[in-house]
Amino acid sequence: MFFSQRKGSMKKSLTESNVLDALRVVKDPDLHRDIVALNFVKDISIADRNVSFKIELTTPSCPVRDELKADAERAVRDQIEGVNNVAIEMTSNVRTNPTQQRASLLPGVKNTIAVASGKGGVGKSTVAVNLAVSLAMDGAKVGLLDADIYGPSIPLMMGVNDRPQLVNQKLLPLDAHGVKVMSIGFLVDPMQAVIWRGPMVSGAVKQFMSDVNWGELDYLIFDLPPGTGDIHLTLVQTIPLSGAIVVTTPQDISLADARKAHKMFEKVNVPVLGIIENMSYHICANCGHREEIFSTGGGEKASKELGSPFLGAIPIYTPIRVGGDIGKPIVVMEPNAEQSKMIRQIARNMAAQVSIQQFSGAAKPEIEISLDA
Repeated sequence: MFFSQRKGSMKKSLTESNVLDALRVVKDPDLHRDIVALNFVKDISIADRNVSFKIELTTPSCPVRDELKADAERAVRDQIEGVNNVAIEMTSNVRTNPTQQRASLLPGVKNTIAVASGKGGVGKSTVAVNLAVSLAMDGAKVGLLDADIYGPSIPLMMGVNDRPQLVNQKLLPLDAHGVKVMSIGFLVDPMQAVIWRGPMVSGAVKQFMSDVNWGELDYLIFDLPPGTGDIHLTLVQTIPLSGAIVVTTPQDISLADARKAHKMFEKVNVPVLGIIENMSYHICANCGHREEIFSTGGGEKASKELGSPFLGAIPIYTPIRVGGDIGKPIVVMEPNAEQSKMIRQIARNMAAQVSIQQFSGAAKPEIEISLDA
């Protein structure tokens, strides 16, 4: 519960101003302000002792959406005299990140999020795919850019392998599971290796922003290659990212590299939205025993050390791997599985962090980074 009843106060008459006043006790737990001050309450209507209004959230993936709705109805009933029905419509309007206003390359994109890891083999692309699809399932307009030029895996994981169309000198991203997708894998022979030097790779990443018609998007997610190399620097030089996600597994060797990735984003003034621990544990399908194959709790410990939110843990689950192999992400293939629910909650936690960054107003100054450094 996010509000407390005003003790000792008599109920008020049913007016629009009193409804607004009643709703001031309902607070967003992430933004730490009430929903009236945040200008979330819209279109109050009163007829025959019935009250209706909208609550316009900052993202359709709000993790406390249902709680806010229940608390708002309770607040009106507890404080207003003689209310019959309370009808609340939950809507959303994803805001453009303050940093994104400077991104002329992506004029229709409101938020850009990099998904990174310090090392390979942690399931970063699997996480990126499921985060993107989860946001789309909640109703957001989402794009996914496969920035791993040397090892593009997004076409396989999203189950698409067509060639993009060229319209008005712009490539049109392909659509899969409600997400707009672009990858070098759509443009080169899958049996051929991409043997390019750093400047060519950097140029390809820039073209995926300047020469692709992404249209209107709430979130554009970049699946970055492992490490902290040319592509990462090109990205932060080219556009002001809204934030970054660092994916790790629990063991020390992975955490050491995840910390390096975290420090890289700090150095280039990209806010780290949080840390996700993948392959966190395994539960035996036969006996239900939980086994910490790669140790446990490392991601949460690292998040505390680095001062970034811990967005959640994803267990080892065979259908997650199978879904990636057949182009059906687990949140689509098994939407009611507990593992899918965990991933969707992580996506909502991430979306909440984007909103927190927006309301903090901390658009950090751009810095110059040399690719030759």
